Amino acid sequence: MRKLLVPVIVACLATGCGLVYKQPIYQGNLLKSSDVAQLQAGMNRQQVSALLGTPSVQDPFHQERWDYTASERTGRIGKTEVHNLTLWFEGDTLAKWEGDQFPDRDAEMIKDVRRSFGPNLARDKKKTR
Repeated sequence: MRKLLVPVIVACLATGCGLVYKQPIYQGNLLKSSDVAQLQAGMNRQQVSALLGTPSVQDPFHQERWDYTASERTGRIGKTEVHNLTLWFEGDTLAKWEGDQFPDRDAEMIKDVRRSFGPNLARDKKKTR
């Protein structure tokens, strides 16, 4: 009984102290701000699809609406943040859009990962030369 008690206590303390790393989770369409800025009323579906990619939600009952949804969760107890960009079409042309997308945070995310894991990550080959 005593042999089992010590490992159980150590395991409980290790998981409760935040020693276990929880990877950030990004799901859905992570759109670039520059791509969303290029949207123009009157674009056809093929042009929008080439610019933003296929939508994450395409409702078969409302084919005039496309939803680009993305979610992000960081940390062990972080809240899930959801952003939704909705596009409406009239026939085959883009009529309007509203919503938002995650800001471009590539440099910030790389810095956070390097801070968490140290300098052992591979560097960008273009910047080292």
